[in-house]
Amino acid sequence: MRILITNDDGINAPGLEVLSAIAQAVAGPDGEVWTVAPAFEKSGVAHCINYAHPTMIAQMGKRRFAAEGAPADCVLAGLHDVMADAPPDLILSGVNKGNNSAENTVYSGTIGACMEAALQGVKSIAMSQYFGPANAKLENPFEAAAEHGAKLVQDLLAHGAWGGGGHTHGYNTFFNVNFPPVPASDVKGTRVVAQGRRPSGGFGVTSHLPPNGRKYLWIQGNPQNVGSGKNTDATVNLDGYISVTPMRCDLTAHDQLSALQAKLG
Repeated sequence: MRILITNDDGINAPGLEVLSAIAQAVAGPDGEVWTVAPAFEKSGVAHCINYAHPTMIAQMGKRRFAAEGAPADCVLAGLHDVMADAPPDLILSGVNKGNNSAENTVYSGTIGACMEAALQGVKSIAMSQYFGPANAKLENPFEAAAEHGAKLVQDLLAHGAWGGGGHTHGYNTFFNVNFPPVPASDVKGTRVVAQGRRPSGGFGVTSHLPPNGRKYLWIQGNPQNVGSGKNTDATVNLDGYISVTPMRCDLTAHDQLSALQAKLG
């Protein structure tokens, strides 16, 4: 198996080393793991692509490349340049430093990479590590992902439904996985759940007035130790479970179509 890995924390991020080990375990001794990751951190860029200017790419080692672009750019670079002669069978994105549950999903560059992979027709899985008091100060805070990641990827490859269905109009499925904020030994299991939304919502801003007198705004996240509703990702994560959420790029609110067609059609 040939696997392409990427992330949004940058090519030197510790989570990418964890993901590389996961990918190696999944690919097996005869497989290949290729890396195309952002040269610098690109957290919070969602499905951004470097459409307005070129993306520089540099080889950093064997099957290891850094691109001056967003995670979705790295996927495009991997598919259409670095691995163009023999595309990957699977794309893994992460392991993100922090959760991409609930509303974080829509901001996430980790997710954006998988969205692009799905649009390109390649199986993809986003993997993120929730942080909290029980794991943030461990010698390896990614311990839960490192211990349970490879088996979960193998289970999704064996049992996941990757194609479109229903009203998807050809949009393939990808998977969002979040590991709970606990040591590996305390992970209770896996739950397949919907994306939730924390009551506190997304991001806010804090203003700051430095000595030069010009006002600056810092983007500030809201508390992450809050559940997102019954049978949803952040809630089960905080209860010690790995969350698996199947996703597609189709943003249509299908439940609204009939009523709106009747009034406007």
